[in-house]
Amino acid sequence: MSGHSKWSKVKHQKASSDAARGKIFTKLANAITIAVRENGGIADPDTNFKLRLVIEKAKNVNMPKENINRAIERAKGVGEGSSLEEAIYEAFGPGGVGIIIEAATNNKQRTVSELKNILERSGGVLAASRAVSHFFKLVGLINISRADKSFDTIMEAAINYGAIDIEDAGETIEVYTAPSDLHKIKEALSNAGFTVSSFELFYKPITTVPITDQKMSQQILKLLSDLEDREDVQKVFANFDIPDQFLLTQ
Repeated sequence: MSGHSKWSKVKHQKASSDAARGKIFTKLANAITIAVRENGGIADPDTNFKLRLVIEKAKNVNMPKENINRAIERAKGVGEGSSLEEAIYEAFGPGGVGIIIEAATNNKQRTVSELKNILERSGGVLAASRAVSHFFKLVGLINISRADKSFDTIMEAAINYGAIDIEDAGETIEVYTAPSDLHKIKEALSNAGFTVSSFELFYKPITTVPITDQKMSQQILKLLSDLEDREDVQKVFANFDIPDQFLLTQ
């Protein structure tokens, strides 16, 4: 199983505690605002697929409807935080691991300063634009629970619905799609009786960096966790590959 899959697993383990602190609601509200704004103010989820994806995620964690509506209004320039905008940063972590950081911020100078401090404390460095992104490809990612389904059964259905790649991740099967096909394929798999445990737009590594030192692997995972704990940060993607036993120590 590749490194990006392992980081996804760590993130899912953290999700419940993040929700308890309210961080996930704040990040989803920011994502809703960005999704409306970057699509020309389109607030109809039927014609704005990024907005539809975020709203579905918000509903899955029981985010109140008024929070969703408030975030949409903010995208139209109404209310506090109407200056929010998306920013994507690239960085190198310990061992030369490539990192992509998606942020939603109303103060880029503050965000850059915070990210630099976090990276430098962990042996990382903020990189120039396109220094890291060529190691990744933007795709849709759907995680399907194995349940009582075989890998071949899930693979056949996913391919028939238009998936571009499928990987075995142990307890789940990772289905990769073209970004614009994510919602369509997710709905088709759900309607066919498969259990979708998560779905997102995802920077999938084209090449990975093997990490064989346990101390360095812990350092990398802590760095990614520290980055994602920042309120401005929406998602973090990395192209490391570490042994399973090192992950289990986290």
